[in-house]
Amino acid sequence: MIYRLRAILDTTQDCFRDIEIESDATLEDLHNVIAQSFQLQGDEMASFYACDADWNQGEEYCLFDMSDGTAPVKKMQDTAIDDVMDKGNTKMIYVYDFLSMWTFMIELADIAGPVDGTAYPQVIFAMGELPDSPPDPEFEADPRFHEGEDEDDDSYGDDEESYDEYDDNEFY
Repeated sequence: MIYRLRAILDTTQDCFRDIEIESDATLEDLHNVIAQSFQLQGDEMASFYACDADWNQGEEYCLFDMSDGTAPVKKMQDTAIDDVMDKGNTKMIYVYDFLSMWTFMIELADIAGPVDGTAYPQVIFAMGELPDSPPDPEFEADPRFHEGEDEDDDSYGDDEESYDEYDDNEFY
C-alpha cells in the first residue's frame, strides 16, 4: 500500500510537503524524504514521536541510539511506517535538529494502491520554503498540573532556611 502523508512545518507561514511512500518503508526512509524535500542538511539528530488525535507527544523513534545500552530505544531504521501509522493512528510529530528544533506535524491523508511505473517515495506537492531559522518553540504545560494550584502557595517557593544548612563544599 502507498501512504499519502502531509509533512507540515510548525511555523506561521504555510510550508508543507505531500509525500507518497510505501507503507512498509521505514521511518528512516521517511526521515530522508522529509529532510531532502525541505532541503535540510540531513546530518542532525532527529526523532519521530507517535501522538494522539490532539497531537500529544508519545513514544519516540530515534535516528540513532544514544542511550549507551542503558534503556531500550526504538530506532527509525527498525520501524516500518505502517507499524506506527494506520487509519486509527494518523498523526506523528517529527523533530529535526534538537538545537534548532525544526518541528513537523506528519499526518496520514490517504492510503492507496501503488501506481505501476511510479518510483516511491516521491514528493507530489510542495508549498512554501523553509525559513532561514526555525520558529521559537512554544512549550505549554499540561493544564492538569495547574488544577487547584493557588498563586499564593509557597510550597515550591524559596525556602531560605533549607538552603542555609547546605554546605557548598561538602562534595569537594
